[in-house]
Amino acid sequence: MVIYNCKWCLNETTNRTIKNEKLSISTSLLPTTSRCHRPLSLTARVTGTRHQAPVHLGSKTYRGKELSTEMVMVDEIPFPPQITTTKPLSLLGHGITDIEIHFLQIKFTAIGVYLEPEVVGHLQQWKGKPANVLAEDDDFFEALINAPVEKLLRVVVIKEIKGSQYGVQLESAVRDRLAAVDKYEDEEEEALEKVVEFFQSKYFKKNSIITYHFPANSGTAEIAFTAEGKEDAKIKVENANVVEMIKKWYLGGTRGVSATTITSLANALSAQLCK
Repeated sequence: MVIYNCKWCLNETTNRTIKNEKLSISTSLLPTTSRCHRPLSLTARVTGTRHQAPVHLGSKTYRGKELSTEMVMVDEIPFPPQITTTKPLSLLGHGITDIEIHFLQIKFTAIGVYLEPEVVGHLQQWKGKPANVLAEDDDFFEALINAPVEKLLRVVVIKEIKGSQYGVQLESAVRDRLAAVDKYEDEEEEALEKVVEFFQSKYFKKNSIITYHFPANSGTAEIAFTAEGKEDAKIKVENANVVEMIKKWYLGGTRGVSATTITSLANALSAQLCK
């Protein structure tokens, strides 16, 4: 019996050879409308290494003089420890999305969460709390999401998928969250459809990058897609309710799409709050 705990829409039956074992995945069994839950098993291996090549983010290239050359490796994907948009943002959390099938882990994306260091000032209510407590406290992550600081999510593709498949998952996760709080109206539906259409024609090759940039004190977001080091396209989302739920998809505590990312954020912010 196969149990799927993270829904990634793969609309056809595929065969994959993983670790010399033939694995047949009947993907018609994957849910397409239910809420996204934590994966059964998540790991994130992080080690320091040197990386001299330029780091691409959207249409910008960051070199050593702007970013430290000491990269953070998230499952063999390099993430710069700092990215400068309107101001320097620090990598305060990282992890992966995946599913586990018959004890075999299939990884989809690596995630980096960049925040203004000043975010800690908006979380003083949790000062002194251990990381394991913060990781299970959805109110803490609600406060993080609502903190009036700049945020950026950098999502790097590990396993190739169609952009339409990713779009379906984002749509389902955001729609379910909006419906749960009775905020899914015509305006939200229209804004969400535009985001889905943005991903529709894309193909997510390995190392393609999706960035979500959330300005401080703004209910908007800019989504950019970069493939092979070149920015392919970007879109601005101006519906505040849709933007909020995109944040919650990635940063929503126990309901976030990546448990490793939530744990990593809890560890980093707990350390900062204990200073």
